[in-house]
Amino acid sequence: MIRIKRIYEEPSADDGLRVLVDRLWPRGISKARAQVDRWEKDISPTTELRHWFGHDPAKWEEFLQRYRAELEDKKELLSQLREEADERTVTLLYAAKDEEHNNAVALKRYIEEG
Repeated sequence: MIRIKRIYEEPSADDGLRVLVDRLWPRGISKARAQVDRWEKDISPTTELRHWFGHDPAKWEEFLQRYRAELEDKKELLSQLREEADERTVTLLYAAKDEEHNNAVALKRYIEEG
């Protein structure tokens, strides 16, 4: 099972494997408080795509297409996440304020469709 959660929410035993999927470490949260098991910067959107998107919901559909294109080169990492999610809960962590339009939502969708 794959879940998504804002990194600023309290960690929970139900989170299983906690994987940060942002390129930058979230502001104002210590590594101890975050309780991240793994930081997968390589499957986050590129800096260029992140800047272009700017969490603008009007750009969401195009962001999804561009991000999917970037993920095509990350099949090994994505396969590993899929396998882990088959064995236990994997929680994708993100920092964005928008809970509907962020890279963790897009990544979860991509992995589940894969």
